Amino acid sequence: MSMFSTGILVLTSPLHVLPLRIAPVLTSAAQVVERTLYVHLHPGLNLGTGGQVRPAYIPPVVDLCTLISCLYSNAADICAHLDVRVLLSNVRAQSAALSGNNGPFPTPQTLSHSPEVVLTDFPIQDSGQSSLVTQCLQKYAGHCYICKPCLSSVLLYPRLKEVEEDDDRRGRAAQLKPLETFSDVVVGGTFDRLHGAHKTLLNISCLMANRRFVIGVCDQELLKNKVLKELIEPYDQRVQKLQDFLNDVKPSLEYEIVPLSDPFGPSVSDPELQCIVVSEETRKGGEAVNRKRVENRLAELVLYEIQLLKDAHHADIEEEKISSSSLRTRLLGTLLKAPSVRKSCSLVHIH
Repeated sequence: MSMFSTGILVLTSPLHVLPLRIAPVLTSAAQVVERTLYVHLHPGLNLGTGGQVRPAYIPPVVDLCTLISCLYSNAADICAHLDVRVLLSNVRAQSAALSGNNGPFPTPQTLSHSPEVVLTDFPIQDSGQSSLVTQCLQKYAGHCYICKPCLSSVLLYPRLKEVEEDDDRRGRAAQLKPLETFSDVVVGGTFDRLHGAHKTLLNISCLMANRRFVIGVCDQELLKNKVLKELIEPYDQRVQKLQDFLNDVKPSLEYEIVPLSDPFGPSVSDPELQCIVVSEETRKGGEAVNRKRVENRLAELVLYEIQLLKDAHHADIEEEKISSSSLRTRLLGTLLKAPSVRKSCSLVHIH
């Protein structure tokens, strides 16, 4: 199987089934893609009709948050070398979707890296259907994203183990409850060496934001007590990585990335903010933000809490969660940059 630098994975399984399939799908995809793997969600997409298939809006539901967390957690465990990014341009509430007549992609979206291959979990009924499905898949990907001219396609389903699904029972229990969304959402963090836990936080925040997403990035004073602070990437580099990731994930949002010189930043002074996304360990910080907002006579923010991602590969001296501190610890003893070449000096012999 040829290896491609960048690929896009089109997931078509129902939302309640996808968490069961993520691990084998990512394992198969990692044998084809070696650098960047974009993930496009379209549950129920039928690539076997032979007709023209178009991208459609999917509503933001609670199950999507669970799936995003599950996907990044599995990616960290199975294919940590891949830069996985879940794309959300086609996720929109029904009322907003009705106002857009041209669908989620009036023109194909430009990504940071142009896909060279498109992959899917779509199940084919027999091998004779493969050619039809691959052609349909290529056209579908071209409607959504600007891809390389000679786009390849790979069907992952034949290499997937059949997952034991009690579909009826799981389908009835599927949590298709609408996700509450907000006009303006805020988060804060260091975002050093952007990893799966960061991406989960950012993706879910993008999912919940309809208009503006404010990201506070720790700088200077807030870095002094960090583990191995000398190895933290420069502020500009962290911001650039955030911008690249966010513009891929949901380009329709207005992004404001601001430096944080104190723990609060704009979260305690911006009257338009409605929600702050926190983790289990930063919830107290979110509560402190609300106390400050009350002091400033501003409305409290809705606190939306996400779970921490477990690091399956952590050493005894490292944190159990996926963290930048652990990643910096693993850099110890490695060559961070090539040494500068010094000009050789001729020796002078004195007799």
